[in-house]
Amino acid sequence: MKRYTFDECVAIMRRLRSENGCPWDNEQTLESVLKYFLEEAYEALDAADKKDWPGLAEELGDTLWEILFLARIAEQEGLFAIDDVLQLLGEKMVRRHPHIFGEVKIDTSDQVVAQWSEIKKQEKKTKNHAQVFAKVPASLPALLRAYRISERAAKVGFDWENAAQVWDKLEEEKGELAEAIEAGERQAIEHELGDAIFALVNLGRHLGISAEDAVRRATDRFITRFALVEKQVEAEGSDFTDKSIDELETMWQAAKKETD
Repeated sequence: MKRYTFDECVAIMRRLRSENGCPWDNEQTLESVLKYFLEEAYEALDAADKKDWPGLAEELGDTLWEILFLARIAEQEGLFAIDDVLQLLGEKMVRRHPHIFGEVKIDTSDQVVAQWSEIKKQEKKTKNHAQVFAKVPASLPALLRAYRISERAAKVGFDWENAAQVWDKLEEEKGELAEAIEAGERQAIEHELGDAIFALVNLGRHLGISAEDAVRRATDRFITRFALVEKQVEAEGSDFTDKSIDELETMWQAAKKETD
């Protein structure tokens, strides 16, 4: 079986996006391919969550293909080419690892993170740390963006000392949310709910857990357990509306035991 190299895959893309290439590929734009790129990235995450390693390899290939696709379109429009992407990547990685490719001495991963943050700030010519927040894409999923923002704040020392302090903050936010709900003020409820979720994101970060990953996996578990409950309800010839909340809760707990 033929083994394809990176350069050969680049050549395949260039042929598809040529005068006598694939009609569909030639119709695509940067905007249309970016949508596929995001979809492929999430499919790779899904495969990783399932520990489907052959599937992950395939999805990483699909994600790489979208990168080659975008670079080829940019090349045809005179913007940049895949060689520029690789050049910029190589330069950046060498520049941001002076402890490997230079004379800087570093012993711990925390020092690496601090150094990376400082080098990045210099590269982006940001005058203060708040401006660094603007570099976190607003288009990121909300939980992931909250994680990255709080992570960058922590790198400059604006953070709680431990998870226990974050827990106390969460309890404070829960109380404020309860007050807002009691008052029935929708805008205040949204405000306090957001603060409580942001505190949860920080709690997860202190515990080494990504809230984005945790919620995504919790949603997957919910879907699996819901399917089991629905199967049992249908087996009894019933409908959800025929069951009391206590009956559904009993079925739910049984589904949890089956999937734990």
